[in-house]
Amino acid sequence: MSTDYSKLQNGSDIRGIAMVGDDGKEVNLGKEEAFRLTMGFVKLLSRKTGKPAEYLKISVGHDSRLTARALKNAVISALHHAGAEAVDCGLASTPAMFMSTIFEEFCCDGAIMITASHLPYNRNGFKYFDRKGGLDKEDIKEIINSAEEEQMPRGLPETPETSEAGLMKAYAAHLRDKIKKETGGIEKPLTGLKIAVDAGNGAGGFYAREILEPLGADVTGSRFLDPDGNFPNHAPNPEDKEAIDALCSAVKETGADLGIIFDTDVDRASAVDSSGKEINRNAIVAMAAALIAVEHPGTTVVTDSITSDQLTVYIEQCLGLKHLRFKRGYKNVINKAIELNNMGIDSQLAIETSGHAAYKENYFLDDGAYLATKIVIKAAQLKKAGADISVLLSSLEEPIQAEEYRFSIDRVDFAAYADEALETLRDWVRSERGRALGASLAEPNYEGARINFDNEEVQGWCLLRKSLHDPKMPLNMEVNRGSCRTLFGYVREALEEYSDLK
Repeated sequence: MSTDYSKLQNGSDIRGIAMVGDDGKEVNLGKEEAFRLTMGFVKLLSRKTGKPAEYLKISVGHDSRLTARALKNAVISALHHAGAEAVDCGLASTPAMFMSTIFEEFCCDGAIMITASHLPYNRNGFKYFDRKGGLDKEDIKEIINSAEEEQMPRGLPETPETSEAGLMKAYAAHLRDKIKKETGGIEKPLTGLKIAVDAGNGAGGFYAREILEPLGADVTGSRFLDPDGNFPNHAPNPEDKEAIDALCSAVKETGADLGIIFDTDVDRASAVDSSGKEINRNAIVAMAAALIAVEHPGTTVVTDSITSDQLTVYIEQCLGLKHLRFKRGYKNVINKAIELNNMGIDSQLAIETSGHAAYKENYFLDDGAYLATKIVIKAAQLKKAGADISVLLSSLEEPIQAEEYRFSIDRVDFAAYADEALETLRDWVRSERGRALGASLAEPNYEGARINFDNEEVQGWCLLRKSLHDPKMPLNMEVNRGSCRTLFGYVREALEEYSDLK
């Protein structure tokens, strides 16, 4: 066995190279790895549920990636080999796979989603669920340890014949029912609304065809709904500029009331208003918060670390909620919100600026289609009142400039080097030079070093942090006066001695 399974871990997911691509990198996530990892998941789920493997029912789904079916066959073979019941869900979204553990007609003990989110076409991976939600980092480590120890049968067992379950039909019906219930209970509540959906050739095309259109919406401005693992039009990623620009153009060209964009496996979403302005990053966080502000006054919204100061003002002063800026990583913000609730502090929303939005009312499941559904419901209500969805964000101020620079660390001990650089930066802020520039450390702060600047040249903030998985240090910058270039110069000055920080 040559695969280093530990390198397949990506936080709470598995990701690897499933086919040789343009970069020429060797495959490290093929049928054998899929088989071994699945056996590891069965063992973990058996331990967690207290059920022998032969009493477990596990669903398997995939997005539009080219390697999806081959990996699915290996997963189902492993489940059959372990004695567990496999439920083949075919092309599916990641959130729908979790719902297979909730819906009574499926009642699965666990779920496996084959996806690598927005990564290039030659990548693939796995997301795992039990009935409590997505697995955590420690669970993935346990699966990897089991996979490394797994004794492979001679040759992979043949994949048993399975028929695809109707999970996506049940999931679409679930969201249609929610829209109808919250818009007056009529059969075609979206009549008169024109909504453009960009699925990026991932798994999200169902949202236009099986949810919006049956409810009366005009979806003729939608693009890239058909699944295609080559992703020929743009990256399936709401944060990608080309992707969001494509949706902005579609909305303006077709006169749509609203645009919705998903990533490949539909656990993320962003939007575009009727003027063609993107509702992304800080704005999608603000939108998600605005949608629950009336029902849950004073609730705490947990976000990742790179949200703006203007967002905090909007959440706390305009919406009357509380804002806790935490760490990057969608599982980090979700787990923090769950922790707050367990402490007796109401937290109804955990959301990353990437578009991962998890509502307490929806099992703290990061679900792009659920977020889209809440936006659509509000858009329909506002349309009847003669208003546009953008009215919700009229009080959200934006910085005059926002940029991200990703330092590379050219060292084997990159993690320790990054920690040292962060401590040096903090010391610089506290130094005479830092004070002279109006620099101060933002508190509380849970990740990296967040610095506020206020001087004659610039007023704004920056956040330098360690990447979650790579030898890099992202630097996020926003200014209300001056330029991000000035902020970058300050950070470069403070870290002048760190020559391996490129």
